[in-house]
Amino acid sequence: MNIKTLVVNGIIAALYVAVSLLVSPVAFGAIQFRISEMFNHLIIFDKRYFFGITIGVFASNLFSMAGGLDLVFGTAHTAISLGIIIFLKKYIKNTLLLFFLNTLVFSFNMFIIAFMLNIAVQLPFLFTWLTTAASEFIVLLIGIPIFYALYKRIHFDKMI
Repeated sequence: MNIKTLVVNGIIAALYVAVSLLVSPVAFGAIQFRISEMFNHLIIFDKRYFFGITIGVFASNLFSMAGGLDLVFGTAHTAISLGIIIFLKKYIKNTLLLFFLNTLVFSFNMFIIAFMLNIAVQLPFLFTWLTTAASEFIVLLIGIPIFYALYKRIHFDKMI
């Protein structure tokens, strides 16, 4: 990993944590409007964003009500979901389709978070999966036009 990639990933991780803490009252729990999840869309532009996003999630989860479990399960959710998109990106070149697939993959995989919340704070699994998936879906769906518009000016694929 070169210095530029390391610095950009550090900035992404720091931004993820800052935005998560900004909305912390609604960033953790059964309904998670964690706006920083929009950063997950960066993986569409370059797989090297994996580290910044994942480290940002890990650091943000230090403040979770689920404690150490969220460090493991939350980070695993992100790593698995990003890995699926990295794999799909090898075969799918349409950026808008990748945005929607990213939204669906992250939302579906919220069963990992629902399982963790069931263990940590005894929230009902199916209902929590529904609420966390719905909130993840909404946040990532809102993020599509934002990141698509930003890409036209910033070119995330050339930053790293």
